[in-house]
Amino acid sequence: MKGKCIIVSAPSGAGKTTIVRHLLEAGLGLEFSVSACSRKPRPGETNGVDYYFFSEKTFKDKIENNEFLEWQEVYNGNFYGTLKSELTRIWNKGNYVIFDVDVLGGINLKKIFGEQALSIFILPPSPEVLEARLRGRSSDPEDSLQQRIARARFELEQQEAFDLVIVNDTLEEAQQQAVAAVRSFLFGNT
Repeated sequence: MKGKCIIVSAPSGAGKTTIVRHLLEAGLGLEFSVSACSRKPRPGETNGVDYYFFSEKTFKDKIENNEFLEWQEVYNGNFYGTLKSELTRIWNKGNYVIFDVDVLGGINLKKIFGEQALSIFILPPSPEVLEARLRGRSSDPEDSLQQRIARARFELEQQEAFDLVIVNDTLEEAQQQAVAAVRSFLFGNT
């Protein structure tokens, strides 16, 4: 392992991806680690940019070949993971790695990287707000939506495993807190 990394995790709908995008544009030398998954691309998603999209069989083959730093089955039959090759690619360019991962993936990555990583948990203002966000952006059937809501409630209970918790009540404030924390972690108090 070499280089520092930033891990940003949150339940689905908490705003982590928006905050990660802001961090990437903040001039901190961060580069996005593209995760791999076994689900189909959603409209507007691009292979190699948003995710590396693999079939379930290909994903399992990569597990067998030890190509993942970490991986897990997030939803029934949907695998997500971090390819070792992504870290090598980013560090070889002299950049810091930033991960936008689910909560359990963030916990796993922090265990792997220890003090080399700053792990940030994005917390929604309340569980009710989170549920409203999930309902507002989902076209999933109710049973699938209930699965997501139950998972989000479980994930909210994991926040203590992270170095920093940022409440995403006001997006601009959450973004400012994230930039300040990352800058301090990467460069000290300069």
